[in-house]
Amino acid sequence: MVVMGVFRNQQNPSSKTFMPQEYTDYEQNVFINCPFDKDYKNSLLYALVFAVHDCGFRARCALEISDAGQIRIQRIFGIISECQFGIHDISRTELDETHGLPRFNMPLELGMFLGAKEFGKDEQKKKSCMILDIEKYRYQKFCSDIAGQDIESHEGKPEEAIEIVRDWLRPYRKEMKIPGGVVIFERYEAFTRELPELCKKGRLNPNKLPFYDMQTLMAEWMIENQ
Repeated sequence: MVVMGVFRNQQNPSSKTFMPQEYTDYEQNVFINCPFDKDYKNSLLYALVFAVHDCGFRARCALEISDAGQIRIQRIFGIISECQFGIHDISRTELDETHGLPRFNMPLELGMFLGAKEFGKDEQKKKSCMILDIEKYRYQKFCSDIAGQDIESHEGKPEEAIEIVRDWLRPYRKEMKIPGGVVIFERYEAFTRELPELCKKGRLNPNKLPFYDMQTLMAEWMIENQ
């Protein structure tokens, strides 16, 4: 699949210009596995997506899936196979208000990603993942088998999540000049302030933005705000 992404000018890393670039490169894709409820989207998901793009990568997630004819888990396997990197937020362990049960999609997709790394061939062996939780060692109480993975706490704060993601991805783009997490968070706040007007110009509903439209608005904003 060919999509448009935004990358810092790698020929001149000190340049503040951005350039559009087509890419299908496995090494650019970051799978985001997290809750998709409205509260999480507004507080953390969009912050994670913004950080991934501002570091020169492209966010991928199950929200891309719109084909009702596809078996959902097969499509998720496909997305995971196309991503070298994975961000997995396992912080939502509360019981669902409707059914009284926890949501297990995040641990399931984390297991799928780790399985692809363990049993896959060639580029799949290069997979790297970051696991996020609301407290750093809380996972030991409900998912202790993931000990040894990179696990960090975002404390439910977008500024913490952005800094964690930026610092984790930074070594994979040594040729680029990437601002620190504080600056990226400030840029994210500026983008969110302008989002209603951006949606108005694009004739989009800011309360019902498809994932791809949000990515596109972020990419366009980054091009214009360097």
